[in-house]
Amino acid sequence: MMDKVRCKWAGDLQIYRDYHDYEWGKPVHDDQLLFEMFILETMQAGLSWITILKKRESYREAFDFFDASKIIRYDAVKIEELMQNEGIIRNRLKINSVISNAKLYLEIQEKYGSFNDFLWNYVDGKPRMENYKTIEEMPATTPLSDQISKDLKKMGFKFAGSTIVYAFMQAVGMVNAHTTDCFVYKEIQK
Repeated sequence: MMDKVRCKWAGDLQIYRDYHDYEWGKPVHDDQLLFEMFILETMQAGLSWITILKKRESYREAFDFFDASKIIRYDAVKIEELMQNEGIIRNRLKINSVISNAKLYLEIQEKYGSFNDFLWNYVDGKPRMENYKTIEEMPATTPLSDQISKDLKKMGFKFAGSTIVYAFMQAVGMVNAHTTDCFVYKEIQK
């Protein structure tokens, strides 16, 4: 039996294959999961995604399962505790950004009704279908990720550059960036 055709980046590692097959690029509309994915993408800045995937459960536990209402109350003692947590990337700037981004996330929920409504409005509520035949064709940023990044930074979000935003958009299915030969591309297209 032939294996399914996947995006080349999924490779042979099971953790990547599982993430690719069951999560990456599938439209996410749950605020909590959108916030989690945004935070994980910001944590990835300068690192490989596999590093973050392997530490994902540790991040969930360390950051109260991405409950923004708890995160905004983190104090110096909690920050020091996080700095000692070997299960996460111990970068003070990134840890502090989670706290400030949590505050802004809650402000967006208040202003727009939900983080989902705010984000998905950029793509009119449905995934944009990209048509990349190879992973090499995929850009690191797009004019839309540039715009969202600009808007988020204007609000005060940290680690919200266009490359991070585009990776986030791909992860949560705002864009279908699977290569056109990938079995998931076809699933999302339906």
